[in-house]
Amino acid sequence: MKKITFRDLIYNSSALKDISKHPSLKNISKHPSLKDIIKHYNLKDINKHPISKDENDRPLLKEINKKPFTKENTQLSIFENIIKPLIIQERIPDTSDRKKMIKPSVLQENTEHPIPQSIDKVTILDKITNACILEEIVEPSNLNSFPESSPPPFISFVTLNRLGLTIKNLERILDSDESFELHIIDCNSKDDTWNYIKTLKDKRIKSKTRFELNRGPIYVLNYNLMKRKPNQYFFTIDSDVYIKTENWISKYMEIFEAFPEVGLLGVMRDNPYPRYLPPVIPKVKGDISYLQLKNAEIDVIMDFIPGCLQALRPELIDEIGYWSEETGYGDAELSPRITHYTSFKAGFLTNVEIDMNQYIGCNKCQAKKFCTLSKSVKTCFMQNRISSLNETFARKFKWKYKEMFKELEQGKRKAYCGSILDPDSSKDHLYHYPWAIENFEYYIRNSN
Repeated sequence: MKKITFRDLIYNSSALKDISKHPSLKNISKHPSLKDIIKHYNLKDINKHPISKDENDRPLLKEINKKPFTKENTQLSIFENIIKPLIIQERIPDTSDRKKMIKPSVLQENTEHPIPQSIDKVTILDKITNACILEEIVEPSNLNSFPESSPPPFISFVTLNRLGLTIKNLERILDSDESFELHIIDCNSKDDTWNYIKTLKDKRIKSKTRFELNRGPIYVLNYNLMKRKPNQYFFTIDSDVYIKTENWISKYMEIFEAFPEVGLLGVMRDNPYPRYLPPVIPKVKGDISYLQLKNAEIDVIMDFIPGCLQALRPELIDEIGYWSEETGYGDAELSPRITHYTSFKAGFLTNVEIDMNQYIGCNKCQAKKFCTLSKSVKTCFMQNRISSLNETFARKFKWKYKEMFKELEQGKRKAYCGSILDPDSSKDHLYHYPWAIENFEYYIRNSN
């Protein structure tokens, strides 16, 4: 019998025909972690891996060589969460679509954009399933500061270079006297952003985390979303957003309390971007109002709530799970998924103003005392342009966005999206692992 490799299971449709002959994976759940599986076997044929002299050290391999694989004897396990969704019949695309939906570049050598030298020694998959935190600081002054029944809003603030804008906009958030829990993540900035973040002292800062790699905006959003308390409102603020309005959190919460149907709130993008407003329906209760997104059409430019300053209701998060890692389309997929496939609506605030200035000259920058870059060679803004891949990503992988909404329309999936960081989230929901892995791989290879 020809042996079937892990790679075959993911990419070779002919291997699926012989899956019933594959050796047993019954006791895979006893293995300590997927990370260890990858390190031990490196995605090679698991049967070829040598068994140690002391067979007690390798009970998994001993068991694998003994029993045939069947659907019935496969227990819930990390392996099941990663591979089984691909081999269960209803989760496999038709053969005619398979070449389009499972791209051959995933986990394979990429000669056009080689993996950076710093991560050549480990697999891409390991860098995706492992958060790869270089440093994390949890402020002890803020531990258990609020009762679990009524936590203040969770604010996710993510940085990637552009230290000058980061200082200006983050300090504006901290100038507020409102209550919140701030979680800051730096995605492998090449300037001095992390050195600045470490100096911040505020009782509302819950955590400061430095990732080894940038894996794209969706990965880091979902990492923070996973840390949210079940009854906690979730805010995400882009690092290029300067919030002009005082008491802006209260204005968001006012709408949420007055309109229980509202699940997602945001604001229009602003300077230097045009103030564009898609079709909306005004909603008014007394002196409180918002603009409800009317259509949220699929694949229509800007017919969604921009992700620059968004807030999500906890009950909505229960319905949608996470941002879609399979599409990587962020705000463009979130609004139509909510509007058409959940019990909630999305809308715009009209009384919170922002600025989205994209550049600060070195002579006016507040980061001078932190900055060690050679300005004549590369500024933090030049570094950001090199690392920013969102537009090219959107063009390259738009087919996944369209395919997901076809699946929703056809009833093949629900509005709930799982995350590779939360294995339980995809046990009962469709999740295209090859799509998500390819998305994260794109950023790892090209933005680090």
